[in-house]
Amino acid sequence: MPNILKSSLLVGIIFSLVNLAYSKQDAPLLPDTGQTAQYDTNGKPLAVSESTLYTGQDASINSNPLRYQDNGDGTVTDLNTGLMWQKSHDTTKRNLADSVAVVEAMTLGGHEDWRLPTIKELYSLADFDGELMKPESGKESRPYIDTEYFEFQYDKRVPFAGAFWSSTVYNKGGVQNFTIHGGLEGGFGFNFADGHIKSYETGKFVDGTVIQKSDNMFVPGNYVRAVRNTTTLYDMEYIDNQDGTVTDKSTNLMWAKSDSGKRMNWVEALEFANNSTLAGYSDWRLPNAKELQSLVDYEKKDLPAINTKYFNVTLTQFKSQQDSYYFWTSTTQGDFKHTAVYIAFGQAWSKKNSDSTDYYDWHGAGAQRSDPKSGSPSEYELASEMATDYISIDNWVRLVRDAK
Repeated sequence: MPNILKSSLLVGIIFSLVNLAYSKQDAPLLPDTGQTAQYDTNGKPLAVSESTLYTGQDASINSNPLRYQDNGDGTVTDLNTGLMWQKSHDTTKRNLADSVAVVEAMTLGGHEDWRLPTIKELYSLADFDGELMKPESGKESRPYIDTEYFEFQYDKRVPFAGAFWSSTVYNKGGVQNFTIHGGLEGGFGFNFADGHIKSYETGKFVDGTVIQKSDNMFVPGNYVRAVRNTTTLYDMEYIDNQDGTVTDKSTNLMWAKSDSGKRMNWVEALEFANNSTLAGYSDWRLPNAKELQSLVDYEKKDLPAINTKYFNVTLTQFKSQQDSYYFWTSTTQGDFKHTAVYIAFGQAWSKKNSDSTDYYDWHGAGAQRSDPKSGSPSEYELASEMATDYISIDNWVRLVRDAK
């Protein structure tokens, strides 16, 4: 083949690849959770033939698989969202302000426009085949991120402390139970060691006062994985279809306009979704963790953390843990496979330890935690020296289907 023809062919291939990359960024796709196995209420893996009571759980639904491109320069491009990420991560834990400063000073891969991701962007990297193993188990932990493309290091002293900052500050009030200066300011992060979203102490009080050593407040800090580029995936561009459904054009998902109107356990929730014929459709399902989290309105300053112009809400007050507005997903929590993931659209309640009786909005509306799939809360009370989440088990449902 003549050299000039070879060169033309090579240019054509490169041009096609560039165009393909741009097309992916113009039409971003919501990445799947990466979960590949199904589990029963005891956390036992299920073969497909055994899962008739669990129809519609995460691993059984085909979605947009996690897809990345290693750019060979310390960066990784997400082929679903179009976002470019830092391949490694800063192994120094810092407060939120210091983390922002570090990222803004970064130059990586020839780019200087790095920033902290929003919590939705950060959560797009979550891989729910992760599992944090206890040291005495003798088994190796797997982080909640694809380590074929991204580097991850566990904290050797406290392996469960693998939280990364997002730029999303909790704006619905202070977290935990402090009242000085309006309470503690929280900022959302995702823990790639144990697979949870929660609100962490940013290093400031709600009124903007910087926490000093004399305040005797412990601010452990988080890691950073920087991002660049933008995506329209989380614009929450809703259309009310006037038939009890709402379509999000950003994610191309159709949602039930109303919640389930009642609480139920996880198995009941799967059955509720599988049997629904809302608006004449028979392919409703429980959303997976990333699908449901895409609905959270983190910018809204009041509760619930969802756009109530488009979505109906059964609860009329959000005052205590009995008013918990937790919504089931189809995703099993990797560390405790007898539990399934929920997203809190109201306060995410926790207490200091199992001996305490006072619950506080410890993690923030928009947090992602997990609940036992069935049973009674009293069966799962655990002794703990750290924050102990409120156990609900009977949670809410909002149905989803793919918009055609």
